[in-house]
Amino acid sequence: MASEGGSTGYIVHHLTPLSVGGGFWTLHLDTLFFSAVLGALFIWFFKSVAEKVTTGVPGLAQNFAEMMIEFVDQQVKDTFHGESKLIAPLGLTIFCWVFLWNMMDLLPVDLLSIISSLMGVEYLRVVPSTDLNATFALSISVFILIIFYSIKIKGVFGFAKELTCTPFGPWMMPFNLLLKVVEEIAKPISLALRLFGNLYAGELIFILIALLPAFLQPFLSFPWAIFHILIIVLQAFIFMVLTIVYLSMAHEDH
Repeated sequence: MASEGGSTGYIVHHLTPLSVGGGFWTLHLDTLFFSAVLGALFIWFFKSVAEKVTTGVPGLAQNFAEMMIEFVDQQVKDTFHGESKLIAPLGLTIFCWVFLWNMMDLLPVDLLSIISSLMGVEYLRVVPSTDLNATFALSISVFILIIFYSIKIKGVFGFAKELTCTPFGPWMMPFNLLLKVVEEIAKPISLALRLFGNLYAGELIFILIALLPAFLQPFLSFPWAIFHILIIVLQAFIFMVLTIVYLSMAHEDH
């Protein structure tokens, strides 16, 4: 497929989403589809493990699920200083879902594109985290939770006071508000752009490797895939930890 339309056409083809609509109301169908499938896979796996859990010698699946739950629970205990039954399940969901998003980047570049073209689908973008819409949707969801818990824990007056009276006191109210608004808006933007940027760059490198002569591809794609696994895990971990940190800050009642 690399020769179709030249190198530029090949890159554009792989980075163009399957979409419907126009403007603000454009829907990226491939991102929605793969996000839903991967989310359902996560739910199915943990549900099936929970239904078959045993107090005896656990199987491989139960060992893995318990390891993941203990890992996330430890991060919550170390980072989150409030009391909430939502944070640990949320952290587990975010870590596993983003990890599965990122893992799609390890599939051969042309594999699903060839299959989709045989089905009459011209464009297909298989890595949800390389779609800025997906990363922003997840980060904005976290941002909504931050605002919700800030108001719930501190009250409307307490939250308003925090926005207008810190860090320089009430006599610097306009400046305080400007700083706090920038600080709060920076949270979802940094979450979304960090995940998007790292995975987009990784996907682009895989595409560029696919443009090289066939005899060179194994010598470059395999080492990059090994290194990219670290990026995949690290980005899922960072998104989860920052979510826990931000929600912990929202629970702090000054």
